[in-house]
Amino acid sequence: MSEIPARAAGPRRTPDEIVWQSSPPGSIYDYIKVAAFSIGPDGTVDQWSERAERLFGVCAEDVVGRDPVEAFVPPRLRGQGHRKLAEILDGREWTGIVPFRLPARQDPAARGTTLGEGPDPIAADKGPGGAESGSGGAGSASGCLPAREGVAEIYVMPTRTEDGDPAAVCIAVDVRTLHGVETDLAASQAIFGQSPFGFVLFGTDLRIRRVNERFASVFGRPAAKHQGLGAGDYLVPAQRDRLEAALRHVLEKGGALNDLSLTGTPPGESQPRHWSLDLYRVHSGTGRPLGVAALATDVTRRQAAAREAASARRNLALLNEAGSRIGNSLDLETTARELLDVAVPGFCDLASVDLYQALLLGDEQAPGMADGSAELRRVAFASAVSDVLPFLRQRQGGGAAPGTGGPTPGTGGPARPVPPVSTPPPPRTESPAATLRESPAEVSPEERMREWSASPAGPFTVGRPSAPGEGRRERGRPWYGYGPGPEEARRHGAGAGSVDVGAVHRYPSDSPRARVLRTARPELLPGTDGDLVQSTLAVPMVAHDKVVGLAQFARTKGSEPFGERDRSVATELATRAAVFIDNARLYRREHERALLLQRSLLPPGEPEAAGLDIACRYLPGNEATEVGGDWFDVIELPGHRTALVVGDVMGRGLRAAAAMGELRTAVRTLALLDLEPAEVLSHLDEIAQGLGSPQQTTRAARQDQDTDLAEVYLATCVYAVYDSVTRRCTFANAGHLPPVLLEPSGAHRPALLLDVPPGMPLGVGGEPFEEVTVELPEGALLALYTDGLVESRHQPLDEGLLAFRNALTDPGRSLEDICDQVLRRLDTHHGEDDIALLMARVQGLPEENVGDWTLPRDPQSVGKAREYTREQLAGWDLEALADTTELLVSELVTNALRYGDGEIRLRLLLDRSLVCEVWDEGLVQPRRRRAKDTDEGGRGLQLVGLLAASWGSRRTPHGKTVWFELGLPDGESSGVDAAEALLSLF
Repeated sequence: MSEIPARAAGPRRTPDEIVWQSSPPGSIYDYIKVAAFSIGPDGTVDQWSERAERLFGVCAEDVVGRDPVEAFVPPRLRGQGHRKLAEILDGREWTGIVPFRLPARQDPAARGTTLGEGPDPIAADKGPGGAESGSGGAGSASGCLPAREGVAEIYVMPTRTEDGDPAAVCIAVDVRTLHGVETDLAASQAIFGQSPFGFVLFGTDLRIRRVNERFASVFGRPAAKHQGLGAGDYLVPAQRDRLEAALRHVLEKGGALNDLSLTGTPPGESQPRHWSLDLYRVHSGTGRPLGVAALATDVTRRQAAAREAASARRNLALLNEAGSRIGNSLDLETTARELLDVAVPGFCDLASVDLYQALLLGDEQAPGMADGSAELRRVAFASAVSDVLPFLRQRQGGGAAPGTGGPTPGTGGPARPVPPVSTPPPPRTESPAATLRESPAEVSPEERMREWSASPAGPFTVGRPSAPGEGRRERGRPWYGYGPGPEEARRHGAGAGSVDVGAVHRYPSDSPRARVLRTARPELLPGTDGDLVQSTLAVPMVAHDKVVGLAQFARTKGSEPFGERDRSVATELATRAAVFIDNARLYRREHERALLLQRSLLPPGEPEAAGLDIACRYLPGNEATEVGGDWFDVIELPGHRTALVVGDVMGRGLRAAAAMGELRTAVRTLALLDLEPAEVLSHLDEIAQGLGSPQQTTRAARQDQDTDLAEVYLATCVYAVYDSVTRRCTFANAGHLPPVLLEPSGAHRPALLLDVPPGMPLGVGGEPFEEVTVELPEGALLALYTDGLVESRHQPLDEGLLAFRNALTDPGRSLEDICDQVLRRLDTHHGEDDIALLMARVQGLPEENVGDWTLPRDPQSVGKAREYTREQLAGWDLEALADTTELLVSELVTNALRYGDGEIRLRLLLDRSLVCEVWDEGLVQPRRRRAKDTDEGGRGLQLVGLLAASWGSRRTPHGKTVWFELGLPDGESSGVDAAEALLSLF
């Protein structure tokens, strides 16, 4: 290779200080092949350099001593060549283009030798006797390569030898290589200067060596002004370190690095730009690294389009998630929290839901709702950031927070839960080079977290409580909520808009949020200086053309601002949630009304019955479950008998509660008619069939018309009539669970399921009901219940019945304790269905409290009846009732003799009242009528109605029974004077 002085890396040196070195990187001689040789006085080659060997492919031993014209010039030009050579030897300089021809030479593989760095020399270019052999044939048997022709530019300088003979020094350059270099240089210049992409060439010291016009135009300076600058003059520290690390990697490892992303803001612009850099190492002709070339492409629009596409996909996914997660519960607060769980942190950093207090209380026309100033209740709040701002203000004595954390711009998401950095960003300064400035997210969240954790103020919990009042709260700091803005808060004398979940507040009628509620149009509300919130989207919650509340979505400073697409997404989220919240509100109102109706229809207080100790429990389902149609009742019947009823209307809600009320009323009415249990259920069956079709009152009409299944009311019911005198209980069942009986000696064995034919549920129709009469032991426990007690989603019916029977272990305990024990031991808190439990302990009427006589059909039986009555009342120490009772007994016995058939039976029963019954075999029921003033008779039943507390008649299997009841002297009922009652009839 040629020897040239080394270029000075520092200040200019004197010629004596120049250091000569071999092959400096980047030399032009690495690309332009320059060869030197000399011609002696005899016109032959006397010196042949190594460069000449590589250029012409001929070794010195094959050229020295030969005529260069004869050796290299084609035969047709040799004459002209000899003339030029003669002129040169005469002392004339010459420069020109000389075509040359290399003779055929031996293939290096066949010859087996090489020479230096160039190709193998010519093997045999002379024929026998030293004559040229001419052109060698390609692919000859001797292994010669074909001859080739070329063009060289030669500069010939005359000289003289030591003896003074004329000679010449020749310098030759391959014209083809020179033209290639010129072409490549022109193309490189065109590409470098006209490229629409920024091009930067970094040296091995990572300083800029050259930039193109595109790069220079972006930063507003001539290209020459960028030479010698480094990455730190253009980029902020974080981006600078990334670029320098990449440059070092490419410079040391070689290869290429594609799509290196850098972000910054050119001077004179406010929005950051994004570039994609492709880096590759460049080399000299000898393979030495010269530096790193960088091709920069502005991808700001591409990234903006990518962000838009990502935002659209994210919003679509957010709406899909909202469709699957919002509205899964009929609980109002749960639905509001589901909305915030979807929105935070996927859409915003802070969110809250306020609902009109009046709507929650059932008043849909409350004052202030028209102008948006009505009271609101904060039902839900969620935050993806900690309570940074209040805590920093507290630490700084009420000052504004110095900074907040946020995500990388362009991600399209809300701020990440990163505490603020207490140090401000570096100030903007001008440098000789146009510089890029740091965007708010250039410091990574991890660095911010580490810096904050190391500071005296940090760290503290980041997140939001899962429910009001829950969640980790360090150092006693309240969670940061937001409600009225600072101006609105100042009007009310409140803090910086903090509203607790469950608190009731209001917005002034002229505030932006009240305007949102009034106009039902969303608005973007900017944040204030020193506030954590950058902006808030206030969105009305509209359901069924009614504004039910306000949803607020806020993003903290450092997050991407809300756009029009975000406004549409927020409106869609709020609308979806509003519909479900309004449905939950309506459901809650219906649930409360149904529960109120159901409770109003249940027996008030503790029911009492003759010969029975009663205890009952009713547990409604949870708020997420509609009110069912479970009910129970205790009905006192004549003759110290009691009807026990437990039923369950299939279905839920207000309609089921209303149907239960109708059936309960019908049961009480039928029970007071003193019908047999099977007859009561038969009538109830017809009534249940008519509940779903109120306009079809006849049985034929109901059978002819197809009834809508949604309007069909089915119910199960067990109806039992207990006679305290005989301790017999008659059961009839309409598809209900069987009664459970625990005998007095059942402490060591489980309770029994009474074998009562279940029958068909009420409302099905077409099937008769059967009766079963069971004599109950004294002290036994009888339990009637609904399926909610023994059956749930996680407990089969058989297991529930067994658990219920095993829970009844001690019949001697108080009924209240037994009821509580049953509810504790069974799974009664699942809330899937209502639970009704009715328990009764059998306490039969003692024999000494019963007087029973049989009277013949004889007029003298009236006197006998009065005599038996007076003696029995005297034995019971009830002489005060003797006159009235004798008078009424004589009237009933007289009616039995006059209008009845068969023998007459008189029975007196003493319990909480005195009951007198007169039996006969006649089927005609007595009918009370008002006698005229001129009538001599017809006033007996009127007298009974005046003197008795109550009276009536009922059918029996063998006739009828007429009865009356009198209150005891020390009881709550006061008697009526018999003389005054007689006088009142006339």
